[in-house]
Amino acid sequence: MKKGIHPENYRLVAFKDMSNGITTITKSTAATKETIEIDGVEYPLVKMEISNSSHPFYTGKIKLIDTAGRVDKFMNRYKDHMANRKK
Repeated sequence: MKKGIHPENYRLVAFKDMSNGITTITKSTAATKETIEIDGVEYPLVKMEISNSSHPFYTGKIKLIDTAGRVDKFMNRYKDHMANRKK
């Protein structure tokens, strides 16, 4: 392997999926400002909106993820049309 091209500061980091609360601990060089304590050990914390534990491709479940309110805007705009369609 070529010398000097890989980071030297690998450490254990906790990655927390905020949509389902699942935390994974792995080695990383990710910069963090927060920490979390797990089983009496403090780890740097990286918060994620989605991970393999919540992504529909990996879980096989269709899940609506709308952080900007786009679905609500759509439903409000077309609610009359959608109601007439169901009749």
